[in-house]
Amino acid sequence: MKGRILVVEDEVKIARFLELELNYEGYGVDVAHDGRTGCEKALSSDPDLIILDLMLPGLSGIEVCRRVRRESDVPIIMLTAKDDVSDKVMGLDSGADDYVTKPFAIEELLARIRVALKRKGNKKDNRNTVEAGRLVLFKDEYRVTYDEKEISLSKKEFELLRYLMENKGLVLSREKILDNVWGYDYYGDTNVTDVYIRYLRGKIDQKFDIAFIHTVRGVGYIFKDEE
Repeated sequence: MKGRILVVEDEVKIARFLELELNYEGYGVDVAHDGRTGCEKALSSDPDLIILDLMLPGLSGIEVCRRVRRESDVPIIMLTAKDDVSDKVMGLDSGADDYVTKPFAIEELLARIRVALKRKGNKKDNRNTVEAGRLVLFKDEYRVTYDEKEISLSKKEFELLRYLMENKGLVLSREKILDNVWGYDYYGDTNVTDVYIRYLRGKIDQKFDIAFIHTVRGVGYIFKDEE
């Protein structure tokens, strides 16, 4: 099998056509007909690529794309119903890698899929780790080391550290951290950010006597590599 593709398309005939064509080309295919189901499948089944319709019931393709992007860098090809520049811009701004306008030639879509999967393979080779001095975060393995010593983190601590490290040098508000690490559906107190920052500092900064995570009073936090 060449890879597993999730098709999120509410038009049943188009979804079935894509499923048959992609199966014929050697891809495994999963299908969802609304945005909410598509988002759930995208986050739970870990597909190699997503074909995502812009106009969907439940959640729009734009919102699905945004939510998936907070958790994954899976390639996303957006299907737009009309050749409208604003639709394409919205799709790309929300995190889509490419777009195809309906009606489309299947050969063009297959070519774009091949390019996106090849690009993903190159990214995976080069971007499995995020580093700050002797601190190394291994994305695929959910593992963190400092000076080659293992640091035990919970899943949420890992996700928070990853977000901070990937935005090194940027001031991040508590609200922005909540949106990206806990998600827009989180309705708890923003103090949860402070609690988890304290956990990370205890396990990294204080343990190894290094200051990576800095407080920006009245705003939030910034991760600095000062080794």
